[in-house]
Amino acid sequence: MRTLLFFICSFLLFVSCNPEKEIKKVRIGMCSDVHLPTMHDAEYRISSFIDSMKIAKPDFIVELGDFGIPDERYEPYFDIWNSFPGPKYHIIGNHEMDGGTSMEEALAYRGMKNSYYTFSQNGFLFIVLDGNDKEYPEQKGYRSFIGPKQVKWIKKELEKASQPIVFFSHQGIGTDPGTPGERYSIKNSEEVRAMFEEHNRNHPKSRIIASFNGHTHHDFAENINGIWYITINSMAYKWLGEEYEHLRYSEEVDKDFRWIKFTAPYKDPLFTVIEISTEGYIKMSGKYSSYVGPSPWEIGYPEHLKQFVKPEIRERLMEF
Repeated sequence: MRTLLFFICSFLLFVSCNPEKEIKKVRIGMCSDVHLPTMHDAEYRISSFIDSMKIAKPDFIVELGDFGIPDERYEPYFDIWNSFPGPKYHIIGNHEMDGGTSMEEALAYRGMKNSYYTFSQNGFLFIVLDGNDKEYPEQKGYRSFIGPKQVKWIKKELEKASQPIVFFSHQGIGTDPGTPGERYSIKNSEEVRAMFEEHNRNHPKSRIIASFNGHTHHDFAENINGIWYITINSMAYKWLGEEYEHLRYSEEVDKDFRWIKFTAPYKDPLFTVIEISTEGYIKMSGKYSSYVGPSPWEIGYPEHLKQFVKPEIRERLMEF
């Protein structure tokens, strides 16, 4: 009897301690493209997100870039972000260096040691990328590239990984089509995706599950060879361009926030909570809004982008 009891207890202990039997879950509060300098109601938008996250209590929050520049005008909004009591992470977008801000200044203001880095939470490894590398030394203006030095670093992080992996970046690695005539995924996205897929073939226990990005102000998700590439819509608006100028608010607002008239603002801020489980699913909460003023289609925006350009983050269940 004692022998039988010993074997039962040993078996139960083995099952409870066996990591292959353990289900891991992580909940993430996520937003993107807040664009604090652009919106006159930025405080309302970022406050809505943080207030909601204090109630939802995810394991951490992350913003996927284009948040704001280091300027005393925006300090209160950064303070609101920092009021979340749990872990919080920034990704560097292309607009973080607006107004002559250097990468070093943008990082220092956020307390970041580097523009690409890793962290772990609840048995998952998260790898943050910087899509702002130069494609060639003399390149000027906004960039969308992951350079050789960073690619080498990614390979080293993947090789030593022992947990399921999720990537974050501002510019996308999938095929989100972006704005008419422009390619918004990083220029060497095929190279990066091939690296991801090779890793998954050789390391199934530390497989790459998903890669989240912002940048295009779209609601978009696709599965490419077993990896989910998910674009999180902007908290604030869809950029349309100067050819679609329309005064959305008052002349007083336009005087101080002159870029809004080239956008289609969302009435309510968009953000989401995402749950990822080793049971094989990604759950995304939905949030729906409407446009302030006419829709993009009412002022001539290309109809073929209608499936992506919507004032919403759809509720999704994605299996892997």
